[in-house]
Amino acid sequence: MHSMSTHTHDLVRLDRLGPALAVATGDDAWLHVSASLISGGKSNLTFTLSSAAGELVLRRPPTGVLLPSAHDMGREARVQRGLAGSRVPVARVVLEDEGDLIGIRCYVMEKVPGHIIRDELPAGFATTPAEREQLASAFVDTLAALHAVVPEALGLDDYGRPAGFMERQVRRWTGQWERSKTHDVPEIDELGRRLATRVPHQQRGTIVHGDYRMDNVVVSPTDPGRINAVLDWELSTLGDPLTDVAFLTLFWRGAEEPQLSLAPGVSHLPGFPDRAALLERYATASGADLSDIGYYQAFAHYKFAIIVQGVAARSAAGAMGGQDFGDLDDEILGLAQAGLDHIQGDS
Repeated sequence: MHSMSTHTHDLVRLDRLGPALAVATGDDAWLHVSASLISGGKSNLTFTLSSAAGELVLRRPPTGVLLPSAHDMGREARVQRGLAGSRVPVARVVLEDEGDLIGIRCYVMEKVPGHIIRDELPAGFATTPAEREQLASAFVDTLAALHAVVPEALGLDDYGRPAGFMERQVRRWTGQWERSKTHDVPEIDELGRRLATRVPHQQRGTIVHGDYRMDNVVVSPTDPGRINAVLDWELSTLGDPLTDVAFLTLFWRGAEEPQLSLAPGVSHLPGFPDRAALLERYATASGADLSDIGYYQAFAHYKFAIIVQGVAARSAAGAMGGQDFGDLDDEILGLAQAGLDHIQGDS
């Protein structure tokens, strides 16, 4: 059994990375570099790189067999490079490599200072209702700023295929359900059927983040009303921006709602604006017509229920590294029922 340090060395090849970073930054302090894993698992692996010059962050695919389209480091680096001059705050890409350095495509970006907020607020941070309002507003406004970006202007016009985006998404997630379900859930099937037959006309095609939630942004350490960077561009593409908006509202839980076991947040705490206020803020900031948002919210529930089912199936198979999420069947059913509530009407 390898020790973690040997294993880390195999994954990031510091002997090659150090000299490349020294050249990229113009600072020989990077010749002496160490690495530690921040987050791993089924997603891309993220390492902090440390030297006397400070810290940087390296992203690389997970180990094991990769699907051709998954974990494309080149896309992640490209969208962040493209957005560097825009109103969307992103980490600066310092170095990108096709595979010569560590044996697989990777990139290194600056480490942006600030808070990453998951299931609790940092001590003493955003303690007042006014500050919590500022945090929520900055979070929504940053998404509106992303959706306002003209992909062509950043050379990203071929970053995805916006036409037919929702139809493909519904098909893709329905297929995912068929592959991961352990038993029939009629509510999921009914929700998928309704989603497939009622796809609204897409108002616009924009850059879509694909996983826009509070723990994928870095909040200024001193100002709750300022987002310093948007992270995790793994799922980004060109598509229908209302999918991002609906996902944001799914994760934005009210105090009276059950928390999502796989996506804990802070929005249920006193002083945070409710979901309706967030939608209104987005509509004002973006000028988007949200009359079809119920459809997109139904889709967000559908997709997330299927993600939860995938985790349940992998967990049952022992493929989640011993993490046990308990019985998720009730949560999956609850998500399907809430999704159906969003897309009521004749069956």
